[in-house]
Amino acid sequence: MLKLGILMTAQERMARPLSESDPEIYEAVQNEIERQHSQLELIASENFTSEAVLEAAATVFTNKYAEGYPGKRYYGGCEFTDVVENLARERAKRIFGAEHANVQPHSGSQANQAAYAAVCSPGDTIMGLNLAHGGHLTHGHPLNFSGKTYHVVAYNVRREDERVDYDELERLAHEHKPKLIIAGGSAYPRIWDFPRFRAIADAVGAIFLVDMAHFSGLVAAGLHPNPCEWADVVTSTTHKTLRGPRSGLILSKQQYAAAIDKTLFPGVQGGPLVHIIAAKAVCFKEAMAPEFVTYQKQVLANARTLADTLAATGFRIVSGGTDNHLMLVDVFSRGVRGKEAEQALDRAGITVNKNAIPFDVNPPLNPSGIRLGSPAVTTRGFAEPEMREVGEWIAEVLSHVSDEGVIAAVRAKVRALTAHFPLYGWKVDQVRA
Repeated sequence: MLKLGILMTAQERMARPLSESDPEIYEAVQNEIERQHSQLELIASENFTSEAVLEAAATVFTNKYAEGYPGKRYYGGCEFTDVVENLARERAKRIFGAEHANVQPHSGSQANQAAYAAVCSPGDTIMGLNLAHGGHLTHGHPLNFSGKTYHVVAYNVRREDERVDYDELERLAHEHKPKLIIAGGSAYPRIWDFPRFRAIADAVGAIFLVDMAHFSGLVAAGLHPNPCEWADVVTSTTHKTLRGPRSGLILSKQQYAAAIDKTLFPGVQGGPLVHIIAAKAVCFKEAMAPEFVTYQKQVLANARTLADTLAATGFRIVSGGTDNHLMLVDVFSRGVRGKEAEQALDRAGITVNKNAIPFDVNPPLNPSGIRLGSPAVTTRGFAEPEMREVGEWIAEVLSHVSDEGVIAAVRAKVRALTAHFPLYGWKVDQVRA
């Protein structure tokens, strides 16, 4: 009888809702719901998943250990895990026309770590876009594993138009004979010339890798050149334009499949996050729907509208505009620093991130620019009219960064607009009820 009492207590404990079992975490979740609902999310690397993706990410698959790959697990009880992972792999290959897919990376950074290690050895020379010119930490920054593990030769954008200097890239490749050449970045608003990269890589005997973390959703919708047609290896996150859970992905030619799988597990990761793989499978299925193409077309239109609106108000857009979902705005040309701009916009309910611009004269922690993106507000339902309003509000705040009256007025306008586009159909007062 005592054992039954203990068992019942444990069952009751497991059934308690979060609001009762951990009120502090519950309160933080409610506050985050309210923040996401009431603010304009313009960070280019963020998006809002569907409720189906949220549901998959919260399933009991979080309880399952599944080291290894489908049909070759180190644990029993993986028959349904195999179903989930196989669906995710096949859907990813279908979307991108890839020969092989590994859906186990926990993040884009770990996807890159495994992909590099599968084809390079420590000390090998790799080439990536300079972080200060729009690249990514994992493409060779000295404080990152990439810069510590490999000999890095960075290429840059041209000063005159702030676009990749392909002539410099070609010259450096012939001079340094890299083992790996990386295309992709975290703050580059233009289309990448994959055929030119491929030709350069072939000329020097390099492996060509594309990190499409930022624009993979555009690729899935057929609105951006597909790097799988040109690259040996392609890495990505799944949570930016692809609008899935926060995680990573590796695609490759079949000849690299075994090395990539072995390098990811057991090389750099242990058991995969099966619940997140399930959520990835859901987002891949969503990316196959016609509505996803419509969404991505609006992402592009919204980014162009926002860039054009800011340019019309006197702000310089790096490289003169955007071909994708993001843009860099030179705020220092108007006497504002990036950190100051980020903080002022945050007080107005507009979330952005400070960002270096090419040939920046200011330090990275308080640079000359901010980065803006359209995916999250497009998910909410924004179109060109809303983006023009948002652009005008940003310009207003950045022209009066110390005027709390102006900032408060914009904040009120932001709240009124977000009330018309509630996240997941929720109302904040309903969440609090």
